[in-house]
Amino acid sequence: MTTKTKTPADTPTRPTREEAEDAVRVLLRWAGDDPRREGLIDTPARVVRAYEEFFAGYDVEPRDILARTFSEVDGYDEMIVLKDIRFESYCEHHMVPIIGRAHVAYLPEHRVVGISKLARLVDAFAKRLQIQEKMTVQIADTLNEVLQPKGVGVILEASHQCMSTRGVHKAGVEMVTSRMLGTFRSDPSTRREFLSIVNSPTAMSVANT
Repeated sequence: MTTKTKTPADTPTRPTREEAEDAVRVLLRWAGDDPRREGLIDTPARVVRAYEEFFAGYDVEPRDILARTFSEVDGYDEMIVLKDIRFESYCEHHMVPIIGRAHVAYLPEHRVVGISKLARLVDAFAKRLQIQEKMTVQIADTLNEVLQPKGVGVILEASHQCMSTRGVHKAGVEMVTSRMLGTFRSDPSTRREFLSIVNSPTAMSVANT
């Protein structure tokens, strides 16, 4: 059986803002409310503006974020770790928030990237409809592909509102996923060092703003 390659012509046309707002009105009616009442008149426009922010990652090419690297590092060849990068994503199954922290590390070969770029890389994939496992792989593989370091380690810890606000209603539960590449996978001591830094309160961290 031959699998058809998806072409740009197969991609659905992006709806207009007016069509998106009309869709929100339909959902409001389906929920049992009246989109014409005073408190909801501007809700469709607000929801569309919010979605532009929630899903801004679709308009970003993650590899471009890492395009500018630096080679003048005076021989620095130790692990670089950015921990506790807060992210907000959205479950592709129920479209409710996934809120968590990312810990990203790499062992440079020749080049390094500005630390803010690591936080932006996380955001580029977070601000899409996601599952945590896929997002973990995307961050690690992109960092590995562009920088070509000796190794990459990525850990995501997140709570899923599709689990806490519906379904089994289990609040306070966090899902942990990881991806180790290169020396992070092949060398147990490198992996232990990364995990030790992630669990250390004194390690460098950045707020994802």
